[in-house]
Formats: sequence, structure tokens, C-alpha cells
Amino acid sequence: MPRRSSLARQITLAVVAYALLLSAALFTHGVLVNENAERMVWQALLDTQLSEIVERRHQEPAYAWRNNDRFDLHPLDDPRIAVPAVLRPLGPGLYDSVFYGDNEWVVLVRDTADGRLALALDIDGFEDQERVLMRPVLGSSLLMLLVLGVAAYFGARWLTRPLRDLAARIGALAPDRPGQRIALPPRASTELAVIASALDDYLARNEQFVDRERAFIDTASHELRTPLAVIRSASHIALSGPRTPEAMAAQLARIARTTREVEQLISVLLVLAKDPARALAGAERLHLDALLPRIVDDHRPLADGKDLQLVVDASTPVTLLAPEAVVRIAIGNLVRNAIEHSDRGTIHVALEADGGVVIRDPGHGMTPEEISALYARLARGGERSAGIGLDLIARLSEHLGWQLAIDSDPTRGTVVRLRLPVTEDEASGPEARSRT
Repeated sequence: MPRRSSLARQITLAVVAYALLLSAALFTHGVLVNENAERMVWQALLDTQLSEIVERRHQEPAYAWRNNDRFDLHPLDDPRIAVPAVLRPLGPGLYDSVFYGDNEWVVLVRDTADGRLALALDIDGFEDQERVLMRPVLGSSLLMLLVLGVAAYFGARWLTRPLRDLAARIGALAPDRPGQRIALPPRASTELAVIASALDDYLARNEQFVDRERAFIDTASHELRTPLAVIRSASHIALSGPRTPEAMAAQLARIARTTREVEQLISVLLVLAKDPARALAGAERLHLDALLPRIVDDHRPLADGKDLQLVVDASTPVTLLAPEAVVRIAIGNLVRNAIEHSDRGTIHVALEADGGVVIRDPGHGMTPEEISALYARLARGGERSAGIGLDLIARLSEHLGWQLAIDSDPTRGTVVRLRLPVTEDEASGPEARSRT
């Protein structure tokens, strides 16, 4: 399952990304405005200074300009005068960030009556001061981004808390409890109210669907019981006849026994569909070591026509408390599945001391992927493709506290283990049973 990001984290990242873009845009805009303002200041300052120098030269022919620590004046037309090499090719205009003599200068070049002149202003100190002033600006921006990120995260957590509470209420819904609805606080938002209303409507429609299904199962079970009762009664009447052949009597007895088991199966299915807790009703003390061979014998006819043998391995006495009909149905389904998925060989049925019924068949087996898919289907409540046998056993195990495990390999068949909880005296071991 892919790792999902929380809504609070997504909102926080979106807010921080927006703040970063906005800060970058404002910073870029500020730098451009500052550069343009600087050029305007340098232009005005150098224009004024150069105009004053040119005018004074005209008024005072003996006036000679001397370079100082701030301004340097360089005639560019006279090749006899030493001029920084970077200035010689410059045409008229203002040039920012010109470097020579280990300093940074802004230079204004103008054509005058005395020739082309370049007036340079040393701005090293200004640039250093600008960088010093930039540091607190950047620091405050980063601090504001941090504060904004923290505030956005906790704000998003606060905004999404109603969604988490709603998810918790939905998770607390029990599938077997009718009449459940989503309760919202009085100050819930309109969006939450819409979601809760849609869920309540779904719950109501689902309850109606379940009621219809239960009514159908109830009606179908009663309809099936009538013909089964007729078959059972007819078989008993035929068995009581004085002239019933021995071979026919065995088949009639088998029909009567199978009819009784089908009636029990219908009762269990009806209980599971309507009230699973009633599956524990009618629990009795069973000697599983004596019951297991009879269950296997009832299913031996299913192996007719196949080169199969059913062997019940020797086992120690095991007693458990459970409804006999349910135990018969569970173990019988496993035996039937082993027969249906095997063509030849021996099916071993064993009983362990801890109440585990182990069925080993020489069938085709299943790959690990098929076993995983089977467990996934059973976890979702079973599917038709999984067969009523395994689905039924899985639901019985869930409600009765049994454990179902499947180990299979395409080269050696399948091993199914159904562990039934034994009574306390059996759980204590053979020594406890000998004392009793």
C-alpha cells in the first residue's frame, strides 16, 4: 500500500511553497527597484558633479581637477594620459559595477567640448553596507517562513480535526448493530454535515438490504425444510418395511442420514445469516476421537470411482465443548474438499492432542500466491469462487474461536489444520485424563 501524506502536511507544504514564491517575487522586485533607484541616484550625482567640473574649467582656464578618494576624472581621448584599461573603450552612458584598482566604481562617460570624459565614483563602501543590510532582511524572511510553516501546520491540524473525528466515528460503527448513525457536534461545518448525511443514507439503505436478505434466507430455509422433511419421513417409512432388501436398506439409511445432515447445515446457515451468536447454542461435550472416524466414513462414498484411500490415523482421546452438528459440518467440508481436489493416493486424517484436526491430501496443491488470495477472500467475507465449504468454515471459526490454517504445495498436495479448543481436562494432557 503506498504511503499517503496527511491533509495537514499537504496544506502546510502548499502554504510554505506559496510563501516562498511570494517572498522570492517580492525580493526580486525589491532588488530591481533598488538597482533602478541606485542608478538614478548615481546618474544625478555624477551628472551634477561632471557638469560642475566642465563649467568651472570653462570659467577658470587654470583650474585643474585632482582625483580624490571618492571621485576620479579620466580623459579618454588623450592616449598620453594613463587611464584604467577598463575605461578606455567605454562609450557615453552610465556604467555600474566597474572594477579597477581593487575597488568597485560607477562610471559616467560624456562627450564634452574638452573631449570624452569619464567620471568614476567609488561605491565599495556603499556595496558593503548594502550587503550588511541584506543579511537581517534575509534572516527575518527565513524566520517568517519558519513561523508561517509552524502556524500553517497547527492551523491545518486544527482544521482537519473534524475529519479525523468523523473517521473515528465511522470506524466505530459495528456492522452487526442496526440503527447506527453518524453523530456530529453542533458546530460541525456544512461539508461535514453533507458527508454525514450521505453516510447515514447509505447505512439506512444497507440495513434495508440486509433485512431483505435475511427475510429471503429465512423464507428459503423454511421452503427447503419441507421437502427435506418429506424425504426423511419417506426414508424412515421405507426402512421400517418388513421386505426392504439389505442393499436398499443401506442406501435408504444413507439418504436419511444425509437428509438429517442437510437439515443441520440449513440450520447452521440460517443461524450464521441471522444471529451468529446462536451458533454456540446447543454446545455439548463431544469425544472427537470417536466422532472423527464416523465423519470420515460418511464421506467415503465421495471417493468412489477414484484411486483414493481415506485413512484415519490413530489418535489420543480428545474432548471438546461444541455443537455436534457444527463440528460435523466443519470437518466434513474439509474432508469433502480434500476428496474433490485429489485423484489418487491416500488422504490422511489425524487428530492431535491439542484439538487440531489435520487433513493431508495428495491433491494438486496450491501456490503461495493462491493461498494468499484465498486468505484475502476469506478476510473480505468470502466469495462464491472460494466455495461454500471454506467460506463456511472460516465464518464458523471466526465466531467460535477456532483456528484454520492451510499449507499447500503443488508438488506434495495440501495440509489443512482446523484447531478446535479442547476442554480444560483435555488441555491438561493424558495424565489429567488418567486421573479422571
